Amino acid sequence: MGKITGFLEIDRTNEMNLPVIKRLRNFDEFTIPLPEKKLKEQGARCMDCGVPFCHSGCPLGNLIPDFNDLIYHGKWKEALTILHATNNFPEFTGRLCPAPCEKACVLGIIEDPVSIENIEKSIVEKGFEKGWIVAQPPKLRTNKNVAVIGSGPAGLAAAQQLNRAGHTVTVFERDDEIGGLLRYGIPNFKLEKKIIDRRVDILKAEGIIFKTNTHVGKNYSIEELENFDAVILSGGSTQRRSLPVKGIESKGVYQAMDYLTQQTKRLFDKSVPEEEISATDKDVIVIGGGDTGSDCIGTANRQGARSVTNFEIMPKPPQKRSESTPWPYYPLQLKTSSSHKEGCKRYWSILTKEFITDQTGQLKGIKTIEVEWKKNPGNRPRLIEKEGTEKIWPCDLALLALGFTGPETSLSEQLKLDLDDRGNYKADRYQTNSPRIFTAGDMHRGQSLIVWAISEGREVAREVDIFLMGKSYLPTKNNGDLPGV
Repeated sequence: MGKITGFLEIDRTNEMNLPVIKRLRNFDEFTIPLPEKKLKEQGARCMDCGVPFCHSGCPLGNLIPDFNDLIYHGKWKEALTILHATNNFPEFTGRLCPAPCEKACVLGIIEDPVSIENIEKSIVEKGFEKGWIVAQPPKLRTNKNVAVIGSGPAGLAAAQQLNRAGHTVTVFERDDEIGGLLRYGIPNFKLEKKIIDRRVDILKAEGIIFKTNTHVGKNYSIEELENFDAVILSGGSTQRRSLPVKGIESKGVYQAMDYLTQQTKRLFDKSVPEEEISATDKDVIVIGGGDTGSDCIGTANRQGARSVTNFEIMPKPPQKRSESTPWPYYPLQLKTSSSHKEGCKRYWSILTKEFITDQTGQLKGIKTIEVEWKKNPGNRPRLIEKEGTEKIWPCDLALLALGFTGPETSLSEQLKLDLDDRGNYKADRYQTNSPRIFTAGDMHRGQSLIVWAISEGREVAREVDIFLMGKSYLPTKNNGDLPGV
């Protein structure tokens, strides 16, 4: 490493954010990039640690010490080449990934870990700023046609890799814009949509064909897929979890994704359902303590909610690593997002018992009870309701951010594909029981991270290439073959 003692001399410095009062005025991104000098210093904190556990923490196998060292030496273009060698879309992961690489950083044992995610985002943004990221269409075509169904990060990564191998790739998206969950599931203040658009423009220039408003199995027949030599299903895990409690159908109770999608579409003057979901001047309760719940909190505050409250059924995580998740595992630890800091009250070990309505069916409150989790040797912990802790909370808008139970099954039924025990599309090396049909991303592994989706998109592309050509020169994190791009 260029600065052998950097980790001893330099403290971690994070990006700054605009003040809350300013960023709540709009839905724009609000981070303030670090100066180049500071970024070089952050790269210098990367240790000569012998075994870089950040590699194993990253599902993509990013070459993190390599690009950190290059940043320290001011070699931004070379760092971009190293970064793109393993990650098709670092502008997405650099904004949205929970950074398991940082949780596995060796320096993190004794100090704050290296700011890997911020360095990653800074590298790719420098690449776009300098015009280094340009379309690279293949020199030869194979006359093989591949259909990719779903344009989220898994589908886009698979499409780019297969296009690089010379195959003609068509990406089908049932919505009106490309991006899947990135487009309408992630709020604009976390990922401005121009970030997606500039990458999609490059993919189009490379020769990838995109078809929006095309719902395979509905307005695009299954039989038409016979025109393709291989098909990749990357539609995501979109079956939303609900609550089996009284009043769940009340007016004012909505799924988080419907709420987030509607807000993003309004930003871009897209048509939305007549039933407007808005937090303006309302007491809002978000049920679910994950990233989607956090996104709802940030959105509700920007819409001018009267109050925002967050319920989580699980106990409050510890401030520091739990003994059950020691380094280098991803820690069980309290996470406080920028949206939480913008204003909300958070409660843990809370179970929703009933949605209370007025005579018109409009939501007016939520009845809850406190719970505790009893250890049950050999089995999952048992949920115990605590007597005498029932409470009614005023609530005009309840948002269910409870995660997803699995992918939709319409395609599996029409294509006669097997599902696994969890309801995901069953595959062996990404290949389903129908040999020419493959699957990747959340549809294959269940609800997961964007970084895992990109990883699976890259890996399924290699398997499809082998299926079509008998061999593949596409890189895989499994064999160490990581050429530059």
